[in-house]
Amino acid sequence: MDNELHKKYGLMTAICMVVGIVVGSGVFFKAEKILTETGGNLPLGILAWLIGGVIMVACAYAFALLATRYEYVNGIVDYAEVTVGKGYGYFVGWFMTTVYYPGITSVLAWVSARYLSVLLGFSIVGAECMVLAGFFLVASYALNALSPILAGKFQVSATIIKLIPLLLMAVIGTIVGLGNGMVVENFTTVVDASKSSGTALFTAVVATAFAFEGWIIATSINAELKDAKKNLPRALVLGTLIVVGVYILYYIGLSGSVSNAALMESGEAGARTAFETIFSRVGGTVLFVFVVISCLGTLNGLMLGCTRGMYALAARRRGPAPAIFKQVDGKTNMPTNSSVLGLLLCAFWLVYFYSAQLTTPWFGPICFDSSELPIVTIYALYLPIFFMAIRKEKDLSPVKRFVAFPLAIAGSLFMIVAAFFAHGKNVFWYLVVFAAFMAVGWFFRKEKQL
Repeated sequence: MDNELHKKYGLMTAICMVVGIVVGSGVFFKAEKILTETGGNLPLGILAWLIGGVIMVACAYAFALLATRYEYVNGIVDYAEVTVGKGYGYFVGWFMTTVYYPGITSVLAWVSARYLSVLLGFSIVGAECMVLAGFFLVASYALNALSPILAGKFQVSATIIKLIPLLLMAVIGTIVGLGNGMVVENFTTVVDASKSSGTALFTAVVATAFAFEGWIIATSINAELKDAKKNLPRALVLGTLIVVGVYILYYIGLSGSVSNAALMESGEAGARTAFETIFSRVGGTVLFVFVVISCLGTLNGLMLGCTRGMYALAARRRGPAPAIFKQVDGKTNMPTNSSVLGLLLCAFWLVYFYSAQLTTPWFGPICFDSSELPIVTIYALYLPIFFMAIRKEKDLSPVKRFVAFPLAIAGSLFMIVAAFFAHGKNVFWYLVVFAAFMAVGWFFRKEKQL
C-alpha cells in the first residue's frame, strides 16, 4: 500500500488556504468583542488589529525562511525537529493534533452555525445552533476525507466568495460613512471611557489572535504542495499581507454603517444589520450568505489540518499505533484513520466549548476560552524554534537571521503577556488542561518499529 502523500496542490491553492483559513469568521466574530473590550474606541481597536497583524506577518516570514530550507511531512513539526530536536517536534505535533487543530476547528463549526442561525432566525444559544455545529463538523470532515481535491477547489472558491462582502464593505461602507459622517463620529466617540487603554489594548490584541490565526496550518500540506520550498514561503508571506490589509479596511468600512454602540450590543446580528444598512435588506441578506460561506471555508481549511495531525506523528513512528495512523487510502490519498481521530477530537472540543458558555459549566472551574488560549500557546511554542534558528541557520543573511527571527520572538512574547491581561486566572486552568494532554502524549513519545 502507498503510504505517501502525493504532490497535488499548487501555489494558488496554498495562498487561498492561508487567506481562506484566516479570513472569514474571526473578523466578524471578534469585531464586536474588540469594540467592547476597547469601550468602543475605534482607533484603539484598529491599533489592536494592526499589532496582531504585524505579529502574524513577522511569525509567518520567520517560518517562510525555514520553509525555503526544509520540506518533509508537516511544516511546523518539521521546523521544530530540525531546530530544537525530535523530542520537541513530537510534543509540538501532539499539541497541534490534540488541542490546537480540533480546538479552533470546533469553535469555527460553532461560529458558522451561529451565523447561519442568525440568517435563518434561529436562536444562537439554542439546540438548533449546536445541531448545525455538529453537522458542519461532520460535513467538513467528509469533504476532506472523501475528496481532498474537491476540498481544495472548495477552499479556492470559498476564499473568493468570502472576500466579496469584506471588500464591498471596506470600499462602499467607507464611502457611505464618510458621506453621512458616521465614520468620523465613530472615530471620535468613545462609548465607554472607563476602559483602561493599556489593559484594553492587550485584551483586544489577544482577541485578534483568533481572527489572524490559521496561517500556520498551511504548512501542514507542504508534503502535498508542488515545489513547496518556493511556493510555501510565497503563500505564507503574500497570504498574511493580504489578510492584514483586508481586515483593517473592512473594520474601517464597518464603522461607516452602524454606530459602535449598536455593533457592541448586537453581536452576530450586528454584522447583518451593517450589511443591510449599506446594501439594502435584500442585498445585505445575500452578502450575509457569503459571510456564512466564508465561515465554512475557514472551517474547511482547519479541518484539512485536523485530518493530517496524527498522520504527521505516525509518519515519524511516534504517537499511538503509528502503523494504523500512517495508513493512506489508495483511492483518495488521504490518511483516513488520522482523519477519523481528528473528527473525534473536534467533537470533544465542541462539547467543551459549548459547556464553557453555560451559566454553570459542566467542567466546573476548569473553564477557559478555547478560541484564544490554545492560539496563544502556539506562540509560546514558536519561541524555542525561533531562538534555535538564530543559532543554527548561520548561512542566512544577517538581516534574516538577526532581524526577522528576533521580531518574531518579540511578537510572540507580546502575545503571551497580553494573554495574562486578557484572561487572568483562566490561564491557570488552561495550563492544567494543557499539562494533562501533554502528560498523555508523554506515554507515546518513543519511536516504534513498524
